[in-house]
Amino acid sequence: MKKNKVFRMLIDILAIIFLVILDQFTKYLAVTGLKGQASFPLIDGVLELQYLENKGAAFGMLQNKKTLFVFMTIVMLFIVFYVLFKLPEKKKFIIWQIFLCLICAGGIGNMIDRVRLDYVVDFIYFSLIDFPIFNLADILVTIGTVLFFIVILFCVKEEELEFLKFNIRKDQ
Repeated sequence: MKKNKVFRMLIDILAIIFLVILDQFTKYLAVTGLKGQASFPLIDGVLELQYLENKGAAFGMLQNKKTLFVFMTIVMLFIVFYVLFKLPEKKKFIIWQIFLCLICAGGIGNMIDRVRLDYVVDFIYFSLIDFPIFNLADILVTIGTVLFFIVILFCVKEEELEFLKFNIRKDQ
């Protein structure tokens, strides 16, 4: 493996670790400062901090499916790391690295909660639109995924995705 690729993967791993630590720290602050307390308005009638233990997925769907969520996260992590490993060393793919690191960090952050606590700590609430309560890991996954798909759909030519193909040798 080339030195550049090793360095790039190291940067990716360090970025993911930093974001996971940041996510876990914000959840720690939510547990210590919000659990058992009334919601804390940041912008009255718009945004508040409100503690919630979420045993489901997005919008509280699929309650108590911890094993399924952990399995899906592990599969997602393998896919993300495969793509990160296979990324060509071209400047245009740096944005892919960023988005994939966001997705990975968010997935790991919520998986840590599920494995350790059996639920995910959520604490950010947009009361203006009554949006479901979420956390930093959710933000990372959502932003990373949406922007990644926008780039894939509108900024990438099909031939630029050749690096993702599995090379299966046919011995004859």
